[in-house]
Amino acid sequence: MRQDVQPITGPLTLDEALARALKYNLDRRAKMMEEALALNQLDVSHFDMLPKLMAQAGYATRNNDKISESRDALTGQPSSSRFISQDRSHNMAELGFTWNLLDYVLGYYGTHQQANRVLIASEKRRKAMHVLMQDVRTAYWRATSAQKLRGEIEKAVALAEEALTDSRKAEAERLRNPLDALRYQRQLMENLRLLEAIDQELSSAQVELSSLINAPLGQVIELAETDAKNVDATALNIPMQAMEDAALAQNADLREQHYNTRVAREETRKTMVRLFPNVSFSYGLKYDSDNYLVNRNWNEAGLQLSYNLVNVLTGPTQLKLAEAGVKLADQRRMATQMAVLTQVHLARLQLQNARNQFERADAIYNTDVKIADIVRNREAAQAQSKLDSVSNSTSAILSLLRRYQALAQVQAAESRLLANLGLDPKIGSSGELSLAELTEEVKRNGNPWTALQSPKALHPKTAP
Repeated sequence: MRQDVQPITGPLTLDEALARALKYNLDRRAKMMEEALALNQLDVSHFDMLPKLMAQAGYATRNNDKISESRDALTGQPSSSRFISQDRSHNMAELGFTWNLLDYVLGYYGTHQQANRVLIASEKRRKAMHVLMQDVRTAYWRATSAQKLRGEIEKAVALAEEALTDSRKAEAERLRNPLDALRYQRQLMENLRLLEAIDQELSSAQVELSSLINAPLGQVIELAETDAKNVDATALNIPMQAMEDAALAQNADLREQHYNTRVAREETRKTMVRLFPNVSFSYGLKYDSDNYLVNRNWNEAGLQLSYNLVNVLTGPTQLKLAEAGVKLADQRRMATQMAVLTQVHLARLQLQNARNQFERADAIYNTDVKIADIVRNREAAQAQSKLDSVSNSTSAILSLLRRYQALAQVQAAESRLLANLGLDPKIGSSGELSLAELTEEVKRNGNPWTALQSPKALHPKTAP
């Protein structure tokens, strides 16, 4: 599973995580192998159009002579003579060439169908790539928030445990009102429960990221410090018309339905071809070691015309079935087209909402940080209780968590919109490029929206 996978030697950036997923992810490898298998099947399907060249050899024997009689054509009386016309044992050999017109035409259309299946496998690989990059971005930011908050959570938990111990000691010594002490302890334990819930929520982020980039599951991955302040807003400046045109031309699901429609139409042509008479031509070189043959070597040629009379009855039904398949494929394509346009509008709306949530979460986090600093200073001056300090630290941690969660939602919404539009990163083959080269390619394609900002993007080519 990890053959030729380079180990992680330093802090992992988002670009390198995406590159590792594109190069090493096991599901992506499977999709690439499916595409390669479909391409090999296309190469094999070309052979179906070739004629057949058969070589045969055999041996025949019997326990008695092959004796034949004859009858006089005028009198009808049997002849008194009997004739041996074949050796008891003899060898046979044949080299025959056969060409069938029906097989050739069916192979021709079958090759076209297989070529479209190769394109379908390619679209499935593209779709899997979009989903993979979306999952990597979400897992990366969850892991980043876990790494960022781990130390803060430990400090807040330690402070809360210390305050809880002091409160229980004061309660036992009757230094405070028991009811006030219990309320104080409950608030501390509530903060501890919240901190533990945050820690549990983020504990799986490293495992998810390791699985996506095919890294050892037990390895602790150090993530690079990333500036999460500037979230690119280019996507929201793209006209909706340009997004719709791009989606109709490049969306993987829609292109797959186009190719399925092609396959259905080729199946209709194959059905029509089967209704025509079949013409076959044969030519062979033959040899027989039978001593009773005057010519042991001879050439034989034949031309045959055949027609299945049952097709007269079943032909119309077969054509209706094939045409129904084409109509079904067209209906699925139109339904997918409508679904894609709907997804584009929803994805853009979700991106806009996610950006608004991130901006709000960022503002709340900055405010909580200022409050926590003021409370910490007042606690140092013994003007604030530990409960207030724990509560405000917990609020600041929760705000930072929500900020990272909102950022992950922005990344996920943008990736979802990219997938709906069918915008692929312009990178070379992940198998041929090294990890460093692939990381650099991903970094250079950090803003895929520039492809829709050019005038050509307003009038893209239609899907083939």
